[in-house]
Amino acid sequence: MPPRGANVKDRLTQAAVELISERGWSAVSTRTLAERAGVGPGLVHYHFPSLQALRIHAATQTLHTVVEQAAELLQPTTTPRQGLTLILGELDRYPGDDPASRLVHEAYLAATRDPDLRQAITDVLNLMRHHLTHWLTANDVPNPHQTATVLAATLDGILLHRALTPDLASTDIEPILARLLTHQGAHR
Repeated sequence: MPPRGANVKDRLTQAAVELISERGWSAVSTRTLAERAGVGPGLVHYHFPSLQALRIHAATQTLHTVVEQAAELLQPTTTPRQGLTLILGELDRYPGDDPASRLVHEAYLAATRDPDLRQAITDVLNLMRHHLTHWLTANDVPNPHQTATVLAATLDGILLHRALTPDLASTDIEPILARLLTHQGAHR
């Protein structure tokens, strides 16, 4: 059985994820978080140094989960074409109007005004680029770090654009991205 404090911290984090998605970044207050988590308001600041720290934790935990789920699909033997199919299929879980997508949108916008959040998101993006670079290197794709940076930005853009363009289908995107990787010399 997990420690009682961990359970409260997890409930606060989950409440923050839900509320950011439902109401927006700045509409999440200590009181609403505590009510949603079913705890007293004082426990918010007992488990997190500030409300902002809790929001950052909730957002980056969600982003980290998305990145790790995608990275698990990319084995060294997964070809660039197979990897694109798998990653884009994973992105299909996020159609743009779901809670995780809305949380990402809110966090990215808030990061333009908050250096701590910007750094936390940058750390997750660096992790994503690291996973992509490792996979691209294993597949002999030229300039794997630069390619990973562009691919990460493209995948991020797809996630962000789906809120505005719900019919942005992986089946339309995949052949274009595959051609880009293939033209770089990745023929596996």
